[in-house]
Amino acid sequence: MDSLEFRLLNEFQRDLPLCPAPYAVMGHRLGVSEATVIDTLAHLARAGKVSRVGAVFRPHTVSASTLVAMRVPQERMEDVARIISACPGVSHNYARMHRLNLWFVAAAAGESQLAQLLDDLEARCGCPMLRLPLIESYHIDLGFDLSDGDARRKTAVNGRPGALPTNLSMQKAALAAWLATGLALVPFPFAELAVRAGTTEGAVIRSIDNWVQAGVISRLGVIVRHHELGYTSNAMVAFDIADELATQTGRHIAAQPGVTLCARRTRSRPEWPYNVYCMIHGRNDESVIARIESLREQCALDDWPFAVLFSTRRFKQQAAIISDEMAHG
Repeated sequence: MDSLEFRLLNEFQRDLPLCPAPYAVMGHRLGVSEATVIDTLAHLARAGKVSRVGAVFRPHTVSASTLVAMRVPQERMEDVARIISACPGVSHNYARMHRLNLWFVAAAAGESQLAQLLDDLEARCGCPMLRLPLIESYHIDLGFDLSDGDARRKTAVNGRPGALPTNLSMQKAALAAWLATGLALVPFPFAELAVRAGTTEGAVIRSIDNWVQAGVISRLGVIVRHHELGYTSNAMVAFDIADELATQTGRHIAAQPGVTLCARRTRSRPEWPYNVYCMIHGRNDESVIARIESLREQCALDDWPFAVLFSTRRFKQQAAIISDEMAHG
């Protein structure tokens, strides 16, 4: 990766300029032309290092979502994973080292639609699902510091998910769906997005700014693919924390270096007693294990049961398409 690619990926994973020509502003800051920024992003996308330029929405703001775990017989893993990944509402789908060996995130326009989606998938796969909805979020997908330092920290604006907005117009729902899947690599991407969403460029920029300020969007910028950038190891760590201590402990975990996600979710006893989750990414398994041990020491977690689930295969990593209606306006 050359210096321009590094700066583009390291400096613009968040705070994308909200103006008619964001790539021109990025180019000015980097000392290159708008065309160079667009061409470089396109090259990085073709190389698999960039997923998209767009938004990461805070869970349970413009859609209902949940984490799901399954125990899949190894001989059926390929077929089941293919069924799960083919669902437009699934954004992430990973095999992990545990008896619960397939984990994915699913989203839909509302709670009833999400329940129906999961019921259908469960019937098609023939494997029972553990549904682990979010209770509280502490740190949400805010990017990777590619210099291996400590990335700028930011916490959720409002950790507890509230009710889904009931007044989200079809136009804004379409805008959210298109924004999640990514901006076009063209000189005026918000104008192009406005055409797709059936609105104006100014309305698009104002809506996005409002969502950012309200914390509905947790990150707006270049969304990278960590494995292709050398972060080839990742583990989900789940702790069984007493409920009365979960919020305080979750916030402490979220503030630690190397934690890319942290949240509290519903338990599913007796099979899954854990309630506080974090994600650790590293360039190898040893660095991830060292981060976990440091985390347990810094947060005084030795007395709490925990499970470490290293990922073994990534089946899907991309934005969910919430529904055909939202995707097509």
